[in-house]
Amino acid sequence: MRDSGKYPNTSLLLLNKVLRIHSIAVLTSGGDSPGMNACIRAVVRTGICHGLKTYGIHRGYEGLIEGDIRELQSLDVSNIIQRGGTILKTARSDRFKTADGMAKAGDNLRRYKIDALVAIGGDGTFRGAKEFSAKYRIPVIGIPGTIDNDLYGTDFTIGYDTAINTAVEAIDKIRDTAASHNRLFFIEVMGRDAGLIALRSGIAGGAEAILVPETRTDVNTLIEKLREGWIHNKTSMIVVVAEGDEIGGAFKVAERVKKEFDYYDIRVTVLGHLQRGGTPTAMDRVLASRLGVAAVEGLLKGKKNVMAGVVHQDIVFVPFSKAVKHHRDINPHLLKIAEILAK
Repeated sequence: MRDSGKYPNTSLLLLNKVLRIHSIAVLTSGGDSPGMNACIRAVVRTGICHGLKTYGIHRGYEGLIEGDIRELQSLDVSNIIQRGGTILKTARSDRFKTADGMAKAGDNLRRYKIDALVAIGGDGTFRGAKEFSAKYRIPVIGIPGTIDNDLYGTDFTIGYDTAINTAVEAIDKIRDTAASHNRLFFIEVMGRDAGLIALRSGIAGGAEAILVPETRTDVNTLIEKLREGWIHNKTSMIVVVAEGDEIGGAFKVAERVKKEFDYYDIRVTVLGHLQRGGTPTAMDRVLASRLGVAAVEGLLKGKKNVMAGVVHQDIVFVPFSKAVKHHRDINPHLLKIAEILAK
């Protein structure tokens, strides 16, 4: 008989009798990203679908240490798929890095009889999950929630698409005022260690130059490119700078460039945390939903200490040891495209 989707998969039920997972908990940790709520929704409803008690842990690992945990029903996650941020709140926890903090977290999981954990976050979240799982023998599956898209083992992370679209919208609006005043704008986007937001938003926004941490910034080459733009009567110029660029961000780059030009009216805009908020795009909602379902069903199949990701549209599970140690390289083809189209 075909599975209608209304009831749990029979094979998963049989497997779970052996694994004995009766309850799971979900938390969000580290920086928030648009789409986390859609992922929480997917985890909760998938857990309920498979007959599990499902708990939400507030304020990430800090809330786990303090026992800020409550059971979630299907209605608790209604009307959140379109909301940015995270209804479970998030926090960074130095205490979770200590033996005492982890012990308290373990005690609280036992007190609530939670058998498995889903952790939504980035590199730091997975490092904590890996160590915690090893010490307390609790199955953990991570879901990549970070706007930087800098984790190995998944083509996209939750929040990345929304952050790019937010940046592009801002670049388009700044282009309007730049063209009206013949101005040169330096726009700083997020990306402490990764320039993926800068690269894609810069290409989509038609930037004249894009500066990213993965490549060395040659200020002299940048100055020459801007000089050529002036000679060819460009009415506006946009330079997108990842915050992790080695020169030190948009303000420092602008200071260096300004020394060479007395005819450019130079302005700097830092988009900052604007990129973390807002309504998640359809792509982020679907990605978050797929990964939330995959994480719960992965736990029921016996998977643990892995990150659920998507590669070439297929769900994959990558060990935490790879996801947290190997950052993604930037696509050289996109760098080439950016260079060609900026002429």
